[in-house]
Amino acid sequence: MKLIIGLGNPGERYQNRRSNIGFKILDIIANNNNIDIRTKKKKSLIGRGSMDGEEIVLLKPQTYANLAGEAALYIASFLRVKPNDIIVIMDDVTLPLGKIVVDISKNDHGHPGISNLAQSLKSWDFVKVRVGIANKKTPTMSREEFVDQEFEPQESFRLINIINDAEAAIREIAHAKDIKEVMEKFSE
Repeated sequence: MKLIIGLGNPGERYQNRRSNIGFKILDIIANNNNIDIRTKKKKSLIGRGSMDGEEIVLLKPQTYANLAGEAALYIASFLRVKPNDIIVIMDDVTLPLGKIVVDISKNDHGHPGISNLAQSLKSWDFVKVRVGIANKKTPTMSREEFVDQEFEPQESFRLINIINDAEAAIREIAHAKDIKEVMEKFSE
């Protein structure tokens, strides 16, 4: 079983923000695999099903992205999922828009939610699917201001390809015998 966590913020206000790319990707995975992400459990929305024969649980923490650890710990403990069977989809301001990197390093890449997850799980052994959201405005704003921006119209046209690429990476991770091969394919 794989626990796939999309980082994002709950509520309509955040729906099209850069910080919600994790939720958007999770929604597409759910849609493509006929999974409803509706069940409410301990500050989370979850859906359970399978992807290409692999049992998966999709998790949208409702704690806001930076505090996702509490929800992740509860669901991982409840389902007895080990950290190395957790895949986290994160927005990454250090990567250009659309770049997908698969990573298992002990680095949060500037995302407070990743540090919070590692602290709550007491492990860095989860896989990160880093989805680049940066553009030319990134250096002129604080991280918090930038991730709270909506995608610009010309960027929105690219989102479907970005989401599809991220889903492809997650499918490979879910079935990988050796995560290093997937990491090499989706590297910086």
